[in-house]
Amino acid sequence: MDAKNIFLILATICYCISVLCERHSIKIVEEPSTYGIMNSYQGGAVADTNAKKLKMRVKPSNFSGPALFSRLNGKCFTKTDESYKYEFCPFSNITQHEQSLRWNPYSGILGVWQEWEIENNTFIAMVMRQGDTCGNKHRTMKVFFQCGKDNKVLNVSEPSTCNYHMNFSTPYVCHPQAMLVYPTLREELQTEWGHLEGELAAGEITHKGYKKYLSRIFVKAGYMMSEDAKKSLLEQAAAEEKKEVEKKDGRFDNLFQCTEEYRKLKLEIDQLRQLVDNKHDDDIVEHGVDLDYA
Repeated sequence: MDAKNIFLILATICYCISVLCERHSIKIVEEPSTYGIMNSYQGGAVADTNAKKLKMRVKPSNFSGPALFSRLNGKCFTKTDESYKYEFCPFSNITQHEQSLRWNPYSGILGVWQEWEIENNTFIAMVMRQGDTCGNKHRTMKVFFQCGKDNKVLNVSEPSTCNYHMNFSTPYVCHPQAMLVYPTLREELQTEWGHLEGELAAGEITHKGYKKYLSRIFVKAGYMMSEDAKKSLLEQAAAEEKKEVEKKDGRFDNLFQCTEEYRKLKLEIDQLRQLVDNKHDDDIVEHGVDLDYA
């Protein structure tokens, strides 16, 4: 087989692979240092899972909440049942990996860390939104905490389609006041909350107004996201997704992007040529031809 035929075969294989990848696209990951940790926590140390990494649609919010929870930040915890492996990275994301032998098992993001759900002066759950698409919406996850000896994922459920709940065990919530919000606030926010309580008691504001202003305090503390922040985050995600589509269509925002893509394509072509040359040399040797005189 001559070099030309080998090149045509390789080109055909590459084309078929590219078509299959386009039909069944699997998102490739951002680096953990950029968008969160994609490792698992085992025996007190952070260990690489070597799992296929996924790209988050939005950037996780900053760490917030009870001080002891900072010990969970940067670690990940896994739970495997008969069908799925779940990986929970507090203050980053939650992923789901189908435990299946079929050729294209599902791996995806169920949610990215956004804010706390707060009720009655208590951190109720971590809210993780903007997971992978699910019909005309995105997957979401709420993580609830309960007292336990070890840090571990207890179970995962799906109360409604693409809306998930996770129960997580940790010793950091065993103290009766561990999940109270007020003690974690800065002094000026505690004072503001106190004034708000006084206005409610005096009948100067309604319960609806009280909840509205209280939410603003939680936003200032970084525990919740404002509506404007949520809107801005979605707009940024939509803009990034638009860029990805345009990139696939061969359109670029600037010369640098075009140059980078050209460099990558040139490298791939050079590698293909090297494979063809190596195959050609092997064929010559296999047929007993001295390369010095070929």
